[in-house]
Amino acid sequence: MQAVKQSLIALGSALAVLGLLSIPVAAQGGGKGGAGDFGAAPVEEGRVAGDSISAEAAAEVLYSTSTGSGDNSEGSLTPVSDWSPPSCWYAPKWTAEEAAQTRFDGMVDVSPQHDAGNAEAMKERYIDGEHGAFNVEKNNKGYWWGAYTNPAADSSQSSLDCAEMPFWVDTGDEPPAEIENTINPEILAQLAYQEIRIPEATPTLQPDGDRQVVNLPTWVSVDDAAFQPVSATARVDVLGIEATTTATPGSLHIDPGTDDALTFPESGECLLNDDGSVGRKRPAGAEGAPPCGVQYLRSTEATGPYEFEGSVTWDVSWTGTNNPEPTELPSGTFASEQDVTVREIQSVVR
Repeated sequence: MQAVKQSLIALGSALAVLGLLSIPVAAQGGGKGGAGDFGAAPVEEGRVAGDSISAEAAAEVLYSTSTGSGDNSEGSLTPVSDWSPPSCWYAPKWTAEEAAQTRFDGMVDVSPQHDAGNAEAMKERYIDGEHGAFNVEKNNKGYWWGAYTNPAADSSQSSLDCAEMPFWVDTGDEPPAEIENTINPEILAQLAYQEIRIPEATPTLQPDGDRQVVNLPTWVSVDDAAFQPVSATARVDVLGIEATTTATPGSLHIDPGTDDALTFPESGECLLNDDGSVGRKRPAGAEGAPPCGVQYLRSTEATGPYEFEGSVTWDVSWTGTNNPEPTELPSGTFASEQDVTVREIQSVVR
């Protein structure tokens, strides 16, 4: 990054000395349309060049989602591994005219004396091209691509992953293969992953959470209406690419909140029934172990309520431009908790 900064400073010095660009520098792009919040800004907040919409606004990642029919609470998936969506990516950011007018949003608007060699290299790259400074003669025939950061990611990681200087891509051409993280359907699918909203499906306990009794099996169930696939779609209209990421419920893992309990099945992993539900409601007069449930062995009198957790694992896949068959992404989980009070009933032997 230090080398990049030095190059930018050097280019600004050369520009100031040589007077190559006389157009005033526009204000640094900011607000939600800036590089730090790509994909979050309304189109009308993008910069406008003449009567056409700016490259940054045109390259905005747009999202749409579908949700299930659980209760009113929603949350995002937590990947089961250390995988995470990309921290940054490259996409169209400036037309040639925008680059010439703003000098890449002010990045070259500096004048301190610096390394003349670096300044000359940057001047050769951006000013002395065969198509004019910043490729102005190719305006509307391509874009300067730049880095955008994922607002949900670690910004320090973004600066490491996307440190390339702006590069030109002609309309209809693929971006340079040697540059990683250029926007494509797979990256869109990964960004859509973090936009999926999971309806909270709180497991039903029978008896209720405040009527638990030591050694009495508790039946656990989740209605099938809460266990429906959900999805999110991400697209970039200017490039004509999109991806839809879909999460499908796979199983419910129950955690009693204490080691003094048994789970049914023993693994605590309750699979979906054929109708999409999990477990069963407790039938009248039921005896024996439930298909999905828990049996507490100690009361909460001394410890306070146990925190019962039901965690649903969702299988995730994506389809999109040039990828019609579902492709797996890391599974994710979404959990809900509820307090459980367990009483101990004393029997009297006569």
